[in-house]
Order: sequence, then structure tokens, then C-alpha cells
Amino acid sequence: MVEALRQGGGGQAFGRGVRTGFGSNYGNELTVGSGGWSLNGTLMDLGSDYRRHMSGGSLIIRNLDKDQDSGMYQCTAFNTLGSILSRRASIQFAYLDSFKTQSVRSAVNVREGQGVVLLCGAPPHSGELTFAWIFNEYPYSVQQDSRRFISQETGSLYIAKVEPSDVGNYTCVVNNTVTKQKVLSSPTPLVLRSDGVMGEYEPKIEVHFPDSVPAAKESVVKLECFALGNPVPEISWRRTSGVPFPSKVKMKNSNAVLEIPNFQQEDAGMYECIAENRRGKNAARGRISYHAKPQWLQTITDTARSIEENLFWECKANGKPKPSYSWLKNGEQMMTEARVQIENGALSITALNLSDSGMYQCVAENKHGSIYSSAQLMVLASAPSFSRTPLKALLKARSGSDVTLECKPQASPPAISLWKKGNEILQRTERITLLPNGTLKIANVTKRDAASYTCIAKNQFGTASATGKLLITEPTRITMRPTNMEIIVGESIVLPCQIASDPALDVSFSWAFNGQLIDFQRDGDHFERVGGTVSGDLMIRNIQLSHGGKYVCVVDTDVESLSTSAILVVKGPPGPPDKVSVEEITDSTAQLSWTPGRDNGSPITGYIVQARTPFTVGWQAIDTVPEVVNGNMLTATVVGLNAWVEYEFRVVARNVVGLGEPSPASAKTRTEDAIPDTAPTDVGGGGGTKSELVITWEPLPEELQNGDGFGYVVAFRSAGAVTWTRAVVSAPTVSRYVLRNDTIPPFSPFDIKVAAYNNRGEGPFSSIATVYSAEDVPSVAPKRVRARSLSAVEIEVIWETLPSLPERILGYEVMYWEDDTKPDTVGKVRITGNYTQVNITGLKANTVYYLSVAAFNTAGPGPQSLPINNTTRKPPPDRAPLNIQWSMIGSSLTLHWDPVVATETESEVTGYLVILKRHRYNDIHTTFTDRTSAELSLSAGDNYLIQIKVLSEGGEGAGSEPIHIHKLSMGARGSGASGLRRLSSSLVLIGAFLCSVW
Repeated sequence: MVEALRQGGGGQAFGRGVRTGFGSNYGNELTVGSGGWSLNGTLMDLGSDYRRHMSGGSLIIRNLDKDQDSGMYQCTAFNTLGSILSRRASIQFAYLDSFKTQSVRSAVNVREGQGVVLLCGAPPHSGELTFAWIFNEYPYSVQQDSRRFISQETGSLYIAKVEPSDVGNYTCVVNNTVTKQKVLSSPTPLVLRSDGVMGEYEPKIEVHFPDSVPAAKESVVKLECFALGNPVPEISWRRTSGVPFPSKVKMKNSNAVLEIPNFQQEDAGMYECIAENRRGKNAARGRISYHAKPQWLQTITDTARSIEENLFWECKANGKPKPSYSWLKNGEQMMTEARVQIENGALSITALNLSDSGMYQCVAENKHGSIYSSAQLMVLASAPSFSRTPLKALLKARSGSDVTLECKPQASPPAISLWKKGNEILQRTERITLLPNGTLKIANVTKRDAASYTCIAKNQFGTASATGKLLITEPTRITMRPTNMEIIVGESIVLPCQIASDPALDVSFSWAFNGQLIDFQRDGDHFERVGGTVSGDLMIRNIQLSHGGKYVCVVDTDVESLSTSAILVVKGPPGPPDKVSVEEITDSTAQLSWTPGRDNGSPITGYIVQARTPFTVGWQAIDTVPEVVNGNMLTATVVGLNAWVEYEFRVVARNVVGLGEPSPASAKTRTEDAIPDTAPTDVGGGGGTKSELVITWEPLPEELQNGDGFGYVVAFRSAGAVTWTRAVVSAPTVSRYVLRNDTIPPFSPFDIKVAAYNNRGEGPFSSIATVYSAEDVPSVAPKRVRARSLSAVEIEVIWETLPSLPERILGYEVMYWEDDTKPDTVGKVRITGNYTQVNITGLKANTVYYLSVAAFNTAGPGPQSLPINNTTRKPPPDRAPLNIQWSMIGSSLTLHWDPVVATETESEVTGYLVILKRHRYNDIHTTFTDRTSAELSLSAGDNYLIQIKVLSEGGEGAGSEPIHIHKLSMGARGSGASGLRRLSSSLVLIGAFLCSVW
């Protein structure tokens, strides 16, 4: 089944169906009825045709037949307004017949080195073909190269120079690209002659393109060129104009095919193929001409005209060759006659009548195609009517103004109009003008002109009238205007705009700022309209610098528009200065210059200079000379800078309003280098290992190093000596120097001082400090070390005080570990002072620990005592006391609970701890008992929280859930399973009435 104007089955079509709609003012969608299709110019009768029928305007054909369905189709669409034709479309049927039956083609005899052409001779066909050749038998096909070429134009096989390997049978294979059919010719034998080898000869072009090749816009153009010759010729291409090929051009099959995709007009011209070998060359030329089907430049549109008016329509199209034009009315060809003139794409009709209404088409065509532009012409004939253009019921005008009353009835042909004031027909006077188009103008109106005005319109089809009332009002006056003002940033003002107007007028106010209408909704943060119907005052809140400018109050009434304006000058802090530059710089000063910013309505009174370095946090004000930079100065000298530091500078202006925004930063500039002028601080030291003197200091920050090559000079001498020994530390970030010498006595005093230096020289030394050389570690280990387990997590260690030694003892260090084979389990506790006991906590329960003790000083720990071991106790029970019962009589609280029994892996229970917390004073009291009960005395005026914990050798166990005793609970009883139940607030209230609660 094939739907017409689309490709399908074995057919091929070249158009589309047309459904045309007209403008909403005039037409309806066109509908295709029976008889809407023609074939080869003859109307098709679809009523009795079982293979063809229409669906929604589309023609559907089943079981296509080559003889009955081939041809040119065109659709006619019509409605009550007329009819139009679609573009034409064709259905063609592709086919491919077989080669004529023959046993074998005649042999082709050729000498070696000679060129040969094997003809294919395609059988009758329709549709595009492609060609290939089989050598001897399938699937061995001839492969194209510089010596062999298969033309897709003729189908023939060309061999430029025959070689012995070419001998055999050749079969031509023809393919139809539409039907996918394939047919094979009979074999053609190629035989070598025995009378010698062909000598060399110049190229002979056997395949070349026509002298004239038409090419369509955007098509793919292929030119073939192949030559016979010995040696095998080389193929090249050029344009005779000398214009080089664009990049889109491709050479294929050893240059035998030139392909130009997306062909454009600039690709047209003379092309030349050159075949060349060493015996000579030959050339073939041909011209590619450009053609294009028509395309619209100007089309016609739906038009309505009054009867007796004239019509002029023009359509324009381009194409190659230039298209011709024709005109259709309701699908019929139009010819020139008395009222109708047709000249190319222009149609003119004079003195239109109703019979001229209908559907018109302009057709532009050349030999490559045709295009249609369609439009409806509606010729109107009607009596005058004011239904769409009535007079305004009430028109207001200001006394002394000019008034225009328009009379624009709908009428075909146009109506003749006259005016009446009341019942009086108006005549032309000095103040009254009656225009030919029906418009009435009254100049310099007064109260006497107030009346009802009627326009009467008439043509040959009838008469109509419309009436409106003219009201004359008094002029509007502005009674209060805004005045020019100066104001400070951040303040608020009201600009007045008040009027006196005729009560009959509708009044509206609007404000413009610097020529732009103020949007009070969008800019409501700053602008607000205040006042009533006769007041349009403008409030401006929190005024900014950007609000300075011209404000215009616009008063609009029904009859006039008035305006008044004022200039608002906003004063604010100065704008940022600009172009801050460093004119000259030393190691501690910089000469700056800048240009002033805007003063923002108030003169600049002074400037502040700020600086920033990589070592400061943000910008900081700096000292200048002169100390105060007044508003007339644009230069200053900055003092007190650090040497060899990269600085940026900026300037801030001020006026009576305040400080402004800072200027952009100057370019980064480094001060000159200088000798360090600051000595290191926190000079000290001491400690270290044997035979060492350790000297330390606080390094100078980079901003105080004053230049490259920075380092430190360290000077030292024995206390009481005269001569200093010096050492140099060249790393600027180092803060420590260690002198190592076996002659240095332990813990001896030394005088020390440190200075900084750089490439410019050495700075001042710090004040002298006294430090001690390194001391020896204690030489004796503590004795009689003992340990005992205090709980599951704590062991107490005790030792004897060491006797007086040559070395200092600053304290003791206790090491402990679980396993001698695992050094990473070692822990350490250090205490300073003359103590002989320490508790080690945070240990594992029921675990063996090894312990040793050593004395230490600044040189480190001395020898360790012999290790001892001790085992921590088993952990306490992890269960809280259960089934807690309590009762309270007066201030006496009695508690009972079930005993907690330890397991084999837990330490034995030694008793219970009752913890009492009093809320008022937030103090805690504990009571120990070895029983499962306790009695406590409570104060009647407090709230209490009670918890019970189990005690064992391993320490405190789990505690019960807290029990809350309210001050109103005196005389109550309670219980808790595992402490999970608490006395609720309702029980507390009941307890207040001495009720027993269980």
C-alpha cells in the first residue's frame, strides 16, 4: 500500500500533500472532497476504484500497478470560499530487465601493454544503477586501482595497460539501488595476442565527463576521468580559473573520480582532467552549471477589500534559471482581461466585485520545479456599522484645548459622514473642521461646546449613526511642587507634588528618576507614594548616592498631562581615590602619590594612608609626613616601614560626612634592605645531653630580617670570664644552637647573647642571659620498689628515696608493661619532686603488669630498678542491685534490696555504697554498708536523688537507676525492679496525702 506523495513499495515520489488554512479573520480549513485528485491532468474517479481511496485528504493506493499508477499526481482542496492546487508529485516504478540470453560474449584479443575497454551494456531499466565486474568466477571481483577503473556512468571496465595476470573471463554485475535487483551479463573472455608486446604510448582518455554538466544546489556532483596508456597514466584535476579546490572536494579511485559534496553556485565553472605519463599527456574539459528550483522571496497573504476597490498582489521567487510566474483562481488558470492584469509575478484587479472573491495562487516554476503561494481574497459589501468602532460615550476635554472626534464605521464601500451637535447639523467654521475621512476637529473648546455629538454614516447599502457626549473641564493646577534639595546619605525625605483639579476628572500620579519611570513595587525598599487622590508625594527612604539626580512628578488626567521636577543632590563620603603609586622608596620610607575620587557633594577634608604586607592581618593605618594629610594634598611620605618587606598601599578619603571607600591597592613594592635593627628575644637554653651547652632564642619574624643572607650570631662564655666565643647560625628559621665539647663541665653556668645579621651587616645583641650546661643523668636506680593492686584498674607503686648523689634528681619515672616480649605495650608515668609513691590507673582488670622505677633530670632518666610484677584485681560485678524497696516515715528513709552475687570472673562483693544527692544544695553524701539495707535521715524540705552501687575489691560496680524522693513524699513507700520504675508525679501528689503507694 502506498500513500500518495510519499515513497513506498516500488514507487518513488517527489512531493508532499498540501493542507492549507487561511487567516482567522476570513477563512476556514480547506477540506478535500471526492474528485480532489488528478492523474496526468485527468480527474480520478475514486468512488468505484477498489484500489484507491482518500483518508483525510491523503490518497492511498493499494497493490500498485506499473501501467495504471505511473504518472503525475495533483491534489485539489476546496471549501465554500474556493479551491487551490497542491504541488505536483510523480510516481515512477523502478525495474531492471535481464541481459539478452547468449552463451558467451566474443573474446577480446589484446597485446600485453595495450589498453582495453570491456563493455557492459546495461539491459532496460528504471532507477539508479551501480556496476561491478567479476573476474573468472564469484566471489573474485575486479579491484579498482590506478590501472583498472569501473565507470558508474557507462558500467564498462577500463584497463589502462593489460598485464598477463589480466587474462580470464569478465562478467558485468548490474544492481538496481531501488529494487535491490541484480543481473549478470554473459562472460567476456580477455585473451593475449601472441604477436608481441605493446610499446609505450601517450595517454588516451577513454572516460570523460560531458562538455556541460548541470548540477543542483546542495547535490553531490561526481566527475569521472580515466585514460589508457603505457606506462599507466596519472590523473590530476584543476579548475581552469586557477581557483584552488575547497577542502570539501574529494578525489577517489586513484583520482579517477572527482566528488563535490553540497554543491553551491561558487562551485560552478570549467573543470579539467589531465592524464599524463612519460610519453606525454592529454586533457578533457567540461563545464559544471549551477541550477536551483524556485524559492520564495515574497508571497501573497489573505486580503479583504471593499467592493469597487482595487487589488494589487505581487509574488517574487529566485531560482536558476530564473523562474516564470502564473496565477490561478480556484485552481483555474487566470488570463489577462479588461479588469485583470497579469505581469510576471504581479496581479492587479480594478473595481473589485463580489465575484472576485475566492482562492488565488501564484505559481513560480522553472525546469527544476515549481512552488505555490496561496491566499484568499474576500470582497466585502456592507452597510455602515459602528458595532466595532463606536464613538466614546463620554469624552472629556480641557477648556481651551483642541478636540478630535473620529467617525470610523465599518462600511463597504466606505461611507459618507456628517456630524450633528444635538439636533443641529454642524457646518465648517473657523473653529470647526470636517475632514474627508469623517473626523471632526474643534479648536479652543469652551463650556459652550459641551453637548452630545452624533456621526451619521451612509453608503448605497444603508445608514448608521453613533452618539457621544463631550464634557469640558477646568484646567488642572499644581499647587505644591518639589524643590531642589541637598541631603546626606542614609537620610529620608518627602518630595511634594499636590494639585487642584476638576472633580469630574480621574487623576493619576507617577514619578520618573533620571528619565526612567520609578517601579514602586520593585524599588519599594527606597521609594513609596504617599498622600491621597490630590497628592502624589514621593517618600525616599535611606537615600543612597545613586539616588542623586532629577525627579519628575507626572500628573495625568483624562484630558491633559502636567509635570514638575526638582534636582536632588545627595552628599556622602568621598569616592575611592585612584592611581596610588610609589614614586620613591627607601628602607623605611615611601613617597606616595594619588588622584582624588569624587567628593560626592562635600569637599574632601583629608586622606588616610593604609598599608598591607604578607605579614599583616588586613590593612593597617600607617604614619605619614606630614602627620595630617589635608584634602588639598595628593602626595605624602610614609614612614616607619620595615626594611626588605613587600608593601601595598591604598588611600582613604574623608569629608564632613565620613570616611569613603578605599582606593585600589598600589603595585607591590619592596623596601630597600638594611642592617637588622632588632635583637632576638627569649634568649635562654640549658639541658641537653652530657658535654653539651644548649642555647635557644625566639627567631626574628621575616618582616624584621631587613634583607637577604639572614642568620644569627651566638656569643657565649663561662660565667665570670671576660672573652666571648662566637658562632654563626646561617639558617633564618633555626632557634637553637648546641655546643658539644668534652671539656664542658656538667651543669655549669654560662653567659650567652644572640644577635641577627644579613648581607648588610650585624645587628644589636640581645641582653645577656645565664644558662647551665647539660647535666649527667642520675647514676643510681631507686631501691625497695614495691607494688600492690588497689582495684581492677589501679596499682600503687612505692620506692625508697635515693641518697644524695652528685647528679640532680628532678623526679621519678615509673614504666609498666604487660609482656616483656612486646615493647609497644610499655606505659610511662612521670612525677616531679621528691615523691616516693604513685598510682597507675586505667589498667586492664585481672592482668599481670611489670613495673620499674628510674630517677630523672634534664639529661633524661637514669638506670631503671629491677622489674617487679603485680596483678590487677578481678573486675567488679556489672549488675546493679535489684528489687529496691523503700519507705519513708517522717524524715526517716528505709531502703532494702536484693544482694548482688559475684561470678567466678568477678571480684567478691565487699558491701554497697548508697549515694544521696540533695537538690537544694546540690551536695552529695555517700554511705557504706555491708548489708542489703540502709536507713537515712532526710530533711522534709528538700528533693532527693538516691542511687545504690555494689562495692568489691575490684572497685565500684554498676549503679541502680536513680530513685527520686520528692519533698512531698514523707509517709510514702515505693519499689523499683532493677530501678526501672520511678515514683511518678501522680504518686508524689498522693504521697502528699499520706497514701501508701506500691
